[in-house]
Amino acid sequence: MTPSSRSLLLAEVAQATLRLADAGVPSPRFDAEELAAYVHGTDRTKLQLVPDADFDARYWETIARREAREPLQHITGRAFFRYLELRVGPGVFVPRPETESVVGWAIEAVRAMDVAEPVVVDLCTGSGAIALALAQEVPRSRVHAVELDEGALAWARRNVEGSRVVLHHGDALSALPELDGQVDLVISNPPYIPLTEWERVAPEARDHDPELSLFSGEDGLDTIRGLERTAHRLLRPGGVIVVEHADTQGGQVPWLFPEDQGWADAADRPDLNNRPRFTTARRVAP
Repeated sequence: MTPSSRSLLLAEVAQATLRLADAGVPSPRFDAEELAAYVHGTDRTKLQLVPDADFDARYWETIARREAREPLQHITGRAFFRYLELRVGPGVFVPRPETESVVGWAIEAVRAMDVAEPVVVDLCTGSGAIALALAQEVPRSRVHAVELDEGALAWARRNVEGSRVVLHHGDALSALPELDGQVDLVISNPPYIPLTEWERVAPEARDHDPELSLFSGEDGLDTIRGLERTAHRLLRPGGVIVVEHADTQGGQVPWLFPEDQGWADAADRPDLNNRPRFTTARRVAP
């Protein structure tokens, strides 16, 4: 294959990158390449191998959608999370890369427990990303996932089909009373954006993610306050909660897990950019 026979797609990707950058897309080059790979049935590392004659003009339809700030994952119908490829689309929160470090910490915590078959509960599961990652990477775990929103639940059902994850339709704040005092780890990526921050939220999230998955009261912490009570009920003594929050909420969330309410070692943990991203706490005996 001569250089000229494989230059068209890369030239189009370069032009698309400029368009996406002008539209304010945070990762214009990556998105332009990912959409090119999606349309042409290849991956980003092999775009230069697509012959000019195979260029598909539908590529520009996907670029126009991304230019309008439709999420990349809604266009391709897939999201990558740790070692998983998930099906996503309108009606479900798209898992973010920063949550991978939250799950990584939780996986190490469960592996360190002296428990043959640890019981894990993922509250506000959305697409099922967290629950599936734990089930995959901690093979002996028994993982339960809870989701209230019916739209998100439909996507979670698709993703957990054939896995060991047990999916429950219900409210995270009253979920799974049959597991009270038996759970080793509770994990959640709950809504935590303050209602006052609506205008500052990226269009991909504000206009496309379910509102139920984003906002939680004036300070963004209403759901986490409720999760503290749920986790206190579900966890055995020595069990651990892991809950994601905004980096701007660092220092606030650990105070929601006080010692006088049966918690110990409440602390913020950093993400890969060394920003406070999630809080962990240990349930102590009553």
